[in-house]
Amino acid sequence: MSKVCQICGNGPTSGIRKSHSNIKSKRQVNINLQVKKIDGQKKRVCTSCLKSLSKPKAK
Repeated sequence: MSKVCQICGNGPTSGIRKSHSNIKSKRQVNINLQVKKIDGQKKRVCTSCLKSLSKPKAK
């Protein structure tokens, strides 16, 4: 299973891990995925999409 939101398509991004002595190395920053049932199907959804799904639609 990939770490990608099934609604917006956002996935992991790259970041930099920095030590106290300022040595830098690349790292992966994963998104906050939650498994939720949407329309009767289990989907892996990021929390920003969950927040927008819970809000009422604008007129």
